[in-house]
Amino acid sequence: MYQKVLVPLDGSELAECALAEVKKLSAGGLVREVVLLSVVVVPTLNVGEAIDYSMLRKSHFEKMQKYLESIPSRVASEGIEVTTTILEGNAAEMIIDYVKKNAVDLIVIATHGYSGMKRLMFGSVALQVLHDSYVPVLLIRPKSFKE
Repeated sequence: MYQKVLVPLDGSELAECALAEVKKLSAGGLVREVVLLSVVVVPTLNVGEAIDYSMLRKSHFEKMQKYLESIPSRVASEGIEVTTTILEGNAAEMIIDYVKKNAVDLIVIATHGYSGMKRLMFGSVALQVLHDSYVPVLLIRPKSFKE
């Protein structure tokens, strides 16, 4: 049984594909708590740009908060506690840091499954999490996104 399962979400349909697997685990009585984690990445700005950084940051957090409010009801089942968390920084690093500090037992994360040049161009949060994690990682590659 997994006491605490972490599901990183970035607001995309692809990331949400991990929720179906979490529901299967929870329906089987294998999960007590699910944490839905989103990492906000606020772009760095040049000093000369006339943009209010604090307003931009606030906007990103509000957008992610609104998004996360709609998700717990889709995952919750009897006896399963669902919480949401928003952090700021590099997505993979923040996920790993959260896992270390919060006694997470399993990470369930969706991946594009890119390889070769696409992986070099786009990077992969899921791959970095898989590489750096000290807890099991369940990678979900949605069928509709296969190439």
